[in-house]
Amino acid sequence: MQKLIEANLYRSELIPVSGKLVERYNKCLVKLGFTPTKLKTFLIDGIGWSPEIAEEKEDLHYLNNGEANPHGILITPLQKGKPVYLPFHTFDRDMMKYIFSVHGNRIKDITRDCAICIDFDQNIDVFYEPLDVLKYNTVNIHFHLINNLDKIKEEQLELVETFKRDHNFIDETLHQKLLDSANKYGDLRERDLDLHELQFTTDSFYTRAFGGVYVLRDFISPIVIFEDEKWHKEAIKDTNYEVLIYHIHQKELLVKLRDHVIIEYNLENAVNTARYQRIKKYEMSLHLKKTQHPIKDILSDPILYKSYLNKLDIDARKKVMSVERYLEKLETSNQYKIGDIVDPKLFEALHKPHSSLEARHQDLIWKLLVNVSPKDVLYWYWYDKEDFYNSFENWDNSLKEWVIETISNNI
Repeated sequence: MQKLIEANLYRSELIPVSGKLVERYNKCLVKLGFTPTKLKTFLIDGIGWSPEIAEEKEDLHYLNNGEANPHGILITPLQKGKPVYLPFHTFDRDMMKYIFSVHGNRIKDITRDCAICIDFDQNIDVFYEPLDVLKYNTVNIHFHLINNLDKIKEEQLELVETFKRDHNFIDETLHQKLLDSANKYGDLRERDLDLHELQFTTDSFYTRAFGGVYVLRDFISPIVIFEDEKWHKEAIKDTNYEVLIYHIHQKELLVKLRDHVIIEYNLENAVNTARYQRIKKYEMSLHLKKTQHPIKDILSDPILYKSYLNKLDIDARKKVMSVERYLEKLETSNQYKIGDIVDPKLFEALHKPHSSLEARHQDLIWKLLVNVSPKDVLYWYWYDKEDFYNSFENWDNSLKEWVIETISNNI
């Protein structure tokens, strides 16, 4: 992972937390029902998630009270615009953008001396069945200040009003209450601490609940796609919903997505793209064993690439070149079928979101396609960083260098 860190490709925009901010962060954890961290320094992302605390607690989703109750923590205005590195839902980033667009100035003021706990409430206390994810609709976003600073402001205002009435200005006890509150919390009277509730409406999305689920409901008919086979088997027993249910590796899935005008492919166009070259080179790397040259050089140098391609056994060579072979044969006869020649995973990897989709839906479908067949290292990095990081750890060092160069040249 050090290579990614040096290339600024590994969680490079995390915010360092220390001193008083640690204390405030811990107060938020306690307020949300979690145990405080023992760490004196750590890093956080835009939603308040920390990789160091996740490691300490041995729980990647330590800010969740169960899969149905995610939370966030704001302790600095610097979190505005920062990435959400481990979103529980694909709409988490959009929710944070929405929060800062509405409450940005208030957050900047409040986090001078306070912290904000965020409760993302989708009106689901707990999940019982895998298709409960279909209940997602409107997320009510609630805000809670540590030390109840907003309530203390109200108390200060009430004390001031009491002070103004009758002859209360000579009441020394009242004087002391005002002074004690001001000394402890500062003068809160003119500060805008009103973080009113927000509503965020979801449409199609991905959630990490139940091992990972895609909910596509803005198309011809709702489609639910499970990454976990166990929960997929449970879901197909549920007859309460009229939805199409698939496992992510079912052959029928991509056919249905094409039928519903969600994805498309054009192999003739694809072979002329940089994306195809990345996919083919990554596939080539999987077949290179005990090479005399670094894998990075083999994939980058056309002469070396051809040399090693010819050294592959015939089955591996056919697999790497299966798309070109199919297109060549198609020029002489239309009797050939894609499935007879093109490697299935390569074919899956060459699909893309349908051009008619909105940008937000395209991002979701790109993520789905990357999960179906992770072959394009650039899109893999863009759309599923955690899975990319896990795979990166196991790659040859020279392949890592090629991957880093490929990504760095495209961002």
